[in-house]
Amino acid sequence: MATELSEGEEEGKVNGGNQVLIVEDDLREMGKKAAWSVSSCKPGNGVSALRDENLETYWQSDGAQPHLVNIQFQKKVMLQLVVLYVDFKLDESYTPSKISIRAGNGFHNLKEVKTVELDKPSGWIYLSLSGNDPRETFVNTFMLQIAVLSNHLNGRDVHVRQIKVYGPRPNPIPHQPFHFTSREFVTYSLVR
Repeated sequence: MATELSEGEEEGKVNGGNQVLIVEDDLREMGKKAAWSVSSCKPGNGVSALRDENLETYWQSDGAQPHLVNIQFQKKVMLQLVVLYVDFKLDESYTPSKISIRAGNGFHNLKEVKTVELDKPSGWIYLSLSGNDPRETFVNTFMLQIAVLSNHLNGRDVHVRQIKVYGPRPNPIPHQPFHFTSREFVTYSLVR
């Protein structure tokens, strides 16, 4: 289950990681609907390396911390989960150790949603955007910003191999209180 804590995770601290990306069926990847930008990058290691589905490529920052990944949507979207692939074994001092996730309408009003410390992560790291209140299962936002605040071994630049953002899958029938999955149930779900 994607919203469960990663191996060894406490509140605000993540150890380990999963080698296989596993996400619930009721979530969909929202990153393709967004405009992505980064605060800085080395030539050939920009945003395209974050989104190419290849774990061998990575975004490498080139500048002072914090290193930022900005994800902007044309309309307000519901986001529930951020998944990052980082690898301490390959990247060592380039691996993030503290990450802040912020949400808002734009750069002018970003608010911190979650801060997480990573302890030598290797694999997919699942970061739920749900709050402390059980009714807060997602964040409704125009913009999400992922800020790398510090690296392992006091590294300066960062390597992040993949980032994916997930939101709830919409109900295919508007104003329908139930979410039917089979074609037969959907066919008989409305009374004329």
